Amino acid sequence: MVTQSVSDAAKQGDRSENAEYIYGKKRLREIDSRVRFLSKRLDELTVVDRTPSNQEQIFFGAWITLEKDSGEQLSYRLVGPDEFDSEPGYISIDSPMAKALLKKQTGDEVQLLQHGIEQNYAIVTISYSAEI
Repeated sequence: MVTQSVSDAAKQGDRSENAEYIYGKKRLREIDSRVRFLSKRLDELTVVDRTPSNQEQIFFGAWITLEKDSGEQLSYRLVGPDEFDSEPGYISIDSPMAKALLKKQTGDEVQLLQHGIEQNYAIVTISYSAEI
C-alpha cells in the first residue's frame, strides 16, 4: 500500500516539491529500518513452548497475582523484553519487579523500592494459563 502510494506520487511529476512522494519515501525508510531491526532480533530470541516442570515457582510466562499491604491485588505476566505492555499487565522478565519475583512461590513476600518508596507484596497465586 505504501509502495503503491509512492509510485502514484512519483507519476505526478516534480518529486522535489511533491509532499506525498517525500512523505511516502520517508515512510518506506522507516518500514525498512523496522524490518532490519526485527530481523536482527529474531536471531536473539528463544521460543518458550512449554511450561516449567515446577509450576509452584515463578518463571518466564507465569501469571502472578500480588497483594499489596493495603489489600489491593495486582495481576502480572512475565514476558520477554520485546513483549511488555502495561495495559494487560505484562512486565518484562528484565524488570526489577520480575527479577525480584523469579523463583518465588505462593505465600512468599517481596519488597521493592518503587519511586523511592518501599512496597511490600505477597504472592497470592501463580499460574501458567491465562485463567488466574
